[in-house]
Amino acid sequence: MVRMSAAERRESVIRAATTEFARGGYYGTSTEAIAKRVGVSQPYLFRLFPGKKAIFLAAAERCVEETTRMFAEASEGLEGEEALHAMGVAYRKVVSEQPERLMMQMQMYLAVAAAEQEGDHEFGEAVRAGWMRLWDTVHVPLGADVNETTTFMAYGMLINCLVAMGFPPEHRVWAGMEPPKAAEGQP
Repeated sequence: MVRMSAAERRESVIRAATTEFARGGYYGTSTEAIAKRVGVSQPYLFRLFPGKKAIFLAAAERCVEETTRMFAEASEGLEGEEALHAMGVAYRKVVSEQPERLMMQMQMYLAVAAAEQEGDHEFGEAVRAGWMRLWDTVHVPLGADVNETTTFMAYGMLINCLVAMGFPPEHRVWAGMEPPKAAEGQP
């Protein structure tokens, strides 16, 4: 059996944490569940990360990083309507094929609100910084048009909510999801 390096174990923890946090949220997920999913002890988990918050923030950062990269790759060399369409198609594909990424996004937003109520503003600052990188990645290909970016992100958040609530694709709530200009593939 080949032993994994600390970096490989760390990567395994981030993947496992994404799955566990996506299901149970920050407060409903134990480090024991993450360690069990990875196949390591909790003490080993804490040699890789200083605590649960660090694990969550690493998973959140990875989620934002992957989504940002997906939008950048989808819109590469495109702008305006073509970029909008390509990013929309890519996002819908990810949401359908990797629902844990969508659920991790939703859990990130909830965790920020809960942390801020407890006075932990560092948590929110880290998540908001990631979200702003995501915004900027979408904003530039859409011609740096604030209205286009806002509309794109708003549709994306509505899709997130509808998928998270389990509305099937044929449900009537999806009927209004076609934006005026780029109906096909728009998030």
